[in-house]
Amino acid sequence: MKIHPTAIVHPKAQIHGDVEIGPYCVIGEHVTLGKGSRLLSHVTIDGWTEIGERNEVHPFASIGGPPQHLAYKGEPTKVVIGDDNTVREYVTINRGTVQGGGVTSLGSKGILMAYVHVAHDCRLGNHIIMANAASLAGHITIGDHSVIGGLTGVLQFVRVGDYVMVGGCCAIGQDIPPFTFAAGGYRAHLYGLNTVGLQRHGFSADRIATLRKAFDLLFREGHRTAEAIRLAKKEFKGQADVAKILAFMEGTKRGISRAVSFDTEREFDQQV
Repeated sequence: MKIHPTAIVHPKAQIHGDVEIGPYCVIGEHVTLGKGSRLLSHVTIDGWTEIGERNEVHPFASIGGPPQHLAYKGEPTKVVIGDDNTVREYVTINRGTVQGGGVTSLGSKGILMAYVHVAHDCRLGNHIIMANAASLAGHITIGDHSVIGGLTGVLQFVRVGDYVMVGGCCAIGQDIPPFTFAAGGYRAHLYGLNTVGLQRHGFSADRIATLRKAFDLLFREGHRTAEAIRLAKKEFKGQADVAKILAFMEGTKRGISRAVSFDTEREFDQQV
């Protein structure tokens, strides 16, 4: 174990033998740090925080601090982080609340860039990328392989599905279905599939074509949501990707983000 002499590590913290803790880090009593993790310097990890293996945390990040929630009364709620994540400068990850299930979690192989904020009771999946200064309010779910653009804010209780790309400098107030791309000025809207992301993750042309056809039926043909879901269940029976979108839509509490028109989408494509 490599612990810089200026670091403050509580003697009851559970630290694996090959963890590196750099200058001026502060590690609390109930913290667990897994094999191969590195805290570069000036990192604070507090509360009941469990961090897995081979995570790298950069200067001035704060993990496991109390939630910014008026009902929190010091209960032993948690932050749980998986393996192989990179947490960059000034990231804040707050622990959960009793009201929200008691856990804020991040999966494995994610990247949280500088100044990202993850509030209480958020659930982030695997292979997540959050760009600089993206902020999550409480109780948000982010699916696997999703990307949240820089300076984007996400409202409480919103869900972002798997393989989603959200552009920068926008506000997400409603759920973003799996496999889609959302962007906008103030409120984000759906612009279509996250085609580039799907291709990078090995989705075949036929698989993407099926998703595009389903997207048009669900979000572009003018059906009410319940009717669109009914039609999609009939037309795409047995298609696992479409079934994932439909299950996501049926589970919404915030509503589903609306899609822009074909003309607006074409204008956006020409700009980028």
